[in-house]
Amino acid sequence: MTALTSPNCIGVLGGLGPYAGLDLVHKIFDCTNASIDQEHLPVLLYSFPNDIPPRVEFLLGKTDINPGYAMGELMVRLAEAGASVIGMPCNTAHSAPMLDVALDILYKSGFKGQFVHMITETANYIKTVYPTVKNVGVLCTQGAYRSKVFDMHFNTYGLNVLYLDDDGRSHLQNDISNPNYGIKAFSSPVTDIVTHDVELQAKHLTEQKADLILMGCTEIPLALSGTDFQGIPLLDPTKVLAESLIRAFDPAKLKHDYLKE
Repeated sequence: MTALTSPNCIGVLGGLGPYAGLDLVHKIFDCTNASIDQEHLPVLLYSFPNDIPPRVEFLLGKTDINPGYAMGELMVRLAEAGASVIGMPCNTAHSAPMLDVALDILYKSGFKGQFVHMITETANYIKTVYPTVKNVGVLCTQGAYRSKVFDMHFNTYGLNVLYLDDDGRSHLQNDISNPNYGIKAFSSPVTDIVTHDVELQAKHLTEQKADLILMGCTEIPLALSGTDFQGIPLLDPTKVLAESLIRAFDPAKLKHDYLKE
């Protein structure tokens, strides 16, 4: 009998929402240079959505329960299971009031690995691949808008963040979370009403003269696909995170590395 190798893997904190975690794992496989099963990287998806309180509601002040505590405990479990590199496919959850708590718990547990920050990786990607981009139009949740998590990280890279107006943000939040037609309720496939409205909101960002549109909620790529929208770049942070996780774990396995191209 062949002995199993010691645990060492990429860890994905899923459940934020569940399909976003699955989408990240899918993209890790897509971005890995592998021709047979055994050449793929070990990946552990930890998806316990029932353990993580709502992120948007916390950031909007509708609850005092900080999801960062649950996120941190789940990341500790990932580390204990062998994850040496950890990523989290949820832009909203990278907001400082939650992420600071989660990472404090993770690193105080003795974790010696690396947490890969999706938003800073995305900002670096934009500056490297699209050096002329200045104005980034962001499709995101109301919670991410309230916390200004994109402004906090993008501004340090010289990027200006454009948002939808109040009505547009309300529509987009419904596209994500409405129980009757939203992406969280209907992910595969997404409803026609959501597909139409997400495209409409993206169009509103082009009207604001955005140089690039960022799908700043990890559910949005389930409704809007491609690499451009009406002639301007359309960027998926989940794909950026997938590439960054591979680079951090084993750079030789990355199919295409924008840092070297």
